[in-house]
Amino acid sequence: MGFVTAEVWVHNPSDMERAVEVEFLVDTGAIYSLMPEGKLKEIHVEPRGTRKFRQASGRAITRPVGEARFRYGEYEGISPVIFGRKNDKPLLGVVTLEVLGLEVDPVSRTLKPTPLLLL
Repeated sequence: MGFVTAEVWVHNPSDMERAVEVEFLVDTGAIYSLMPEGKLKEIHVEPRGTRKFRQASGRAITRPVGEARFRYGEYEGISPVIFGRKNDKPLLGVVTLEVLGLEVDPVSRTLKPTPLLLL
């Protein structure tokens, strides 16, 4: 399928004026989104706790987690975000995609609205 990237605005959920535009690698294998801690601190997003994660290598790590408001075009919502290390590549995970109501279009390698079912 190749890599899919997206320019997404990330806001402090309590103060929409505090925001930064970030280029994310869309990672449908990642549960939560991840941003370098410095970018989150820049918009005054604070950790609300820590979570344990398992890396692809199998190694377990603990990272701070908070909440941020993500906006891609007209789609926006609040989602968990992992406080990454300085050189970590920003990743847009499936929880954020679901909150935004978006999915990956593998042909165009873009994000598109996903049909939302109410059964």
